[in-house]
Amino acid sequence: MDTRTLDARNFGRDIAHIDLTRGQVEMRPAPAEWVRKYIGGRGLGVRYVFENGVDVDPLSPENILCFMNGPLSGSEVSMSGRWAAVTKSPLTGTVTDSHQGGWTGARVRWAGFDGLVFEGRAEHPVYVFIEDGRIEIRDARDCWGLGIHDTVAHFRERYGAKNLSVNAIGQAGERLSRFAVWVNEDDRAFGRGGIGAVGGSKNLKAIVVRAATRKSDVPDREAWQAARKGALDGIRDEKNITSPKKGGLSVYGTNVLMNVTNSIGALGVRNSQETSFGERAESLSGEYVEENLLTGNPTCHACPVACKKEVEVKDGPWKGLKMESVEYEPAWALGANCDVDDIRSVAKLIDQCNDFGLDPIELGNVYSLFMECSALGATKGETLAWGDDAAMVALTEKLALREGVGDALADGAVAAAEHFGHPELAMAVKGQAVPAYDPRGLKGMGLGYATSNRGACHLRAYVAAAELGVIGIEADPLAWKGKGELVMTFQDLTAFSDSLDLCKFSAFAEGADEYAAQWGAATGVSCSAEDVMRAGERVYNLERHYNNLAGFREGSDTLPKRFTEEASTLSGSKGHVSELDAMLAEYYEHRGWRDGVVPEEKLRALQVP
Repeated sequence: MDTRTLDARNFGRDIAHIDLTRGQVEMRPAPAEWVRKYIGGRGLGVRYVFENGVDVDPLSPENILCFMNGPLSGSEVSMSGRWAAVTKSPLTGTVTDSHQGGWTGARVRWAGFDGLVFEGRAEHPVYVFIEDGRIEIRDARDCWGLGIHDTVAHFRERYGAKNLSVNAIGQAGERLSRFAVWVNEDDRAFGRGGIGAVGGSKNLKAIVVRAATRKSDVPDREAWQAARKGALDGIRDEKNITSPKKGGLSVYGTNVLMNVTNSIGALGVRNSQETSFGERAESLSGEYVEENLLTGNPTCHACPVACKKEVEVKDGPWKGLKMESVEYEPAWALGANCDVDDIRSVAKLIDQCNDFGLDPIELGNVYSLFMECSALGATKGETLAWGDDAAMVALTEKLALREGVGDALADGAVAAAEHFGHPELAMAVKGQAVPAYDPRGLKGMGLGYATSNRGACHLRAYVAAAELGVIGIEADPLAWKGKGELVMTFQDLTAFSDSLDLCKFSAFAEGADEYAAQWGAATGVSCSAEDVMRAGERVYNLERHYNNLAGFREGSDTLPKRFTEEASTLSGSKGHVSELDAMLAEYYEHRGWRDGVVPEEKLRALQVP
């Protein structure tokens, strides 16, 4: 790859460093070498966090909180309405990044900024206002204590709704819940790793940005138009049943996966004690939502897929609730995993997460853990029964406000399991709870959880796309052989697309060639698919190196014993466990790691850091 012309579009020059302690904003360009090696978005954010040091307390003023656009964020490229938040996680102690759709990232770019790096801690609650190349730190004491919905309404009343994005934390972030999130446009979240708590620790309530659409500044518009058209044609390909536009995403949203995953015995139920919800899964599915609750199909910037599904609850105790949207992961976590099959209650719980600012995946795992411990009589007088959706709704407010038993639950599944004396019942990896794919029914996803650099995660390597047959690559979900290389490939490609920053679903129609063409056209770089994969590998190894230095060394890539020792008893995956050790051996061989640790020779070969 010829990197000499990488600065043709000057990406990475407009990084705002916001010192909340001193109340000052300073523009400092990202070092050119960092941009060449780590691209933008996730990769560039990780490089900043690495430079800040591995020994910082995640909730101290010394931790930094990076919001990073990629070189494609906010452009005309399809599915480019994403940006990344990167920090040291208060939930896991690892480096973490999370990505958010909607319009905030695009508007930050249109206002003139490639990234925001927050340092220090404000003396009192503040927000930043961004418009036309300027950033101001303003007083937020009048909205501290508000939920996210009211915070959004507060700023829309002040600044008007046109061309305005509000990205905020709720009460959970203010009270430093270690799985608190940032949310924009009421429901699109930086969802994992406790990034909202980092905002709360800095007295940072919101990022408010007002900006109108601007045309992408590219060195070769003809090449740019050809690259983006080629990618868009793949997304819209009516002959490709797995394309995100042709497939079920546009019709049913991400929750199209509920029935599919359930049918193969890979849907965790009752804190993953079982692997199928049987016929009850249908009432939580995207098909059921489309028929009974759907009211609209909103979308993110530059997205032709429209996987978000606006819903309204039409009967029951939550009648009149309007929200977007009932995603697959939250519907599983707060539904099947808690023995709840009422989609109306699940919608209410998801809306509470969006308002209080909580990760619904972690919350569902916390509740299912609480339910299992209650059934064992291990909860010290407080109980939560399987399927008690009304009690879950009531408890969510207590958890967000750290009241009563909610205080013990507000730091995540691992902390809650230790509180109840059953650490083995936390379905978590590196401190973060598992998503909606049971490793006994989807072997590659289990390996992906174990080797994820940010704790259990389905988005570091979405090999479910291959194991469920929703992309051109197919893999037997119950076979472990070959999953090491497959997971590594998905991890590296995803690390690159997260650095551009493009939606994960772009990978249903695009690969390294398409990413290389769009990146090259945007920056003036001549690059290949091999360059794309090498850059993704570098990002992934930098993250792993950070974690190694932070204490995650040999033996850190694990799964809960429930997945490796307790065989599935239900159809689709009956008799199966996760053969994690065998898959790890294969994975490490392909990675060139030694039991999860990146050796010096690998770091030198990749020029890390």
